[in-house]
Amino acid sequence: MFESVGKKMNFNNLFNNKKESNNYLLKGGMIIDPNEKVVKKKDILIKGKIISKINEEIVCKSDDYIKIDCNGLYICPGIVDMRVNLGEPGLEHKETIKSACKAAASGGITSMICMPNTSPVIDQPAIIQSIQRKAREVALTKVFCTGSLTRGTNGDEISELQLMFESGAVGFTDGNKSIANARIMRRALNYVKSFNGLIIQHAEEQELSKKGIANEGEVATRLGLTGIPSYAEAMIVQRDLWLVKDTKCRYHVSHISTKETVEIIRNAKKSGINITCDTAPPYFLLNELAIENYRTFSKLLPPLRTEDDRKEIIKGILDGTIDAIVSDHTPQDQDAKRLPFNQAEFGGVGLETLLPLTLSLVKNYDLDLISAISLITKNPSEILGLNVGSLKINNEADITVFDLDKPWKVKPEKFHSKSKNSPFDSLLVQGKNLMTFVRGRLVYNFK
Repeated sequence: MFESVGKKMNFNNLFNNKKESNNYLLKGGMIIDPNEKVVKKKDILIKGKIISKINEEIVCKSDDYIKIDCNGLYICPGIVDMRVNLGEPGLEHKETIKSACKAAASGGITSMICMPNTSPVIDQPAIIQSIQRKAREVALTKVFCTGSLTRGTNGDEISELQLMFESGAVGFTDGNKSIANARIMRRALNYVKSFNGLIIQHAEEQELSKKGIANEGEVATRLGLTGIPSYAEAMIVQRDLWLVKDTKCRYHVSHISTKETVEIIRNAKKSGINITCDTAPPYFLLNELAIENYRTFSKLLPPLRTEDDRKEIIKGILDGTIDAIVSDHTPQDQDAKRLPFNQAEFGGVGLETLLPLTLSLVKNYDLDLISAISLITKNPSEILGLNVGSLKINNEADITVFDLDKPWKVKPEKFHSKSKNSPFDSLLVQGKNLMTFVRGRLVYNFK
């Protein structure tokens, strides 16, 4: 695959931590350009950190370029994952910045947005700066931070949002906690509007969901588990829409899981309300039956819903109601998952499976390839206001090269993530990331 002229490269390692950039010529790949909405066979020339040329035929006489044969492969913008729980600082036994970056690079993710529920919580600029500094040292993936909407994610006092915004926070959320107090939410919406900030809501009515561990319904009843009603999610979204209409602030709902929520957001968009949303692979590929036998790796938040909910999530993706797909990466160590169902922690890892699970919509539900890639590149980038997720000349070369048809089995024990709690364990998938470029550097090379 590699043809090097003038430079000797060692690609024995999966990951390349060297800070210097090289020059690459990617030959003969099928370029997926979400901005131009085309899939076409072209070459890409990477010079240093940037994309220098994109053309049908690029010839380089210089021996300073490493030629990579991409014939039969697809090349797209680097994946942007807008919902990742890092662990570090404070929860390094679950995940570190380094292990998360390795997992992201292996999955083709070049930009990931971390949630604020670390320890301490990301509610001040110094913590953002510390995380970004460590991410730059690892240098495998771009890491952006969200700031905690309320101090300590306690829900009763707004954080210093503007100071965090000036330090690089791309949005504000309380992570896996909903903002229950409507007055606090209204104040926050008005506050961030002054600097065009983004509020990201985990929609869950806290009193209705208190002590709940599974979707309320027949399956939870049969298993003897306390249920969370599906409308607990829809109620918060419906409430917040009144506030968004009043404040006209940017508002995003994360990892939606129910048919009621899809319908509310669909209608809100038709009426011109400034709302966006995302979902995660478990909510369009799994349903509540996955928790049979008290399988704790399928204990997620929001919980897995009914088959009707799953089908409506897919419909929402196909008709454009849902703007993005996220990994919702929530690492948990074995001691937190190998427990009785009601004691186990919520969450599943997803960085290394985001690409193939999104591509399953192309193979099984007739979603076109450009739209699928847009859901994990261009769309999240635009929601967050980032200059990533595109293939533009003179932009930083954040690029994913993948084999659309390569079959493989999900084996969490082989993940680069420190935690292995995947609800998709042993699932057969198609589509494999082969190379990841970040700022023009080949940071991951699959062998």
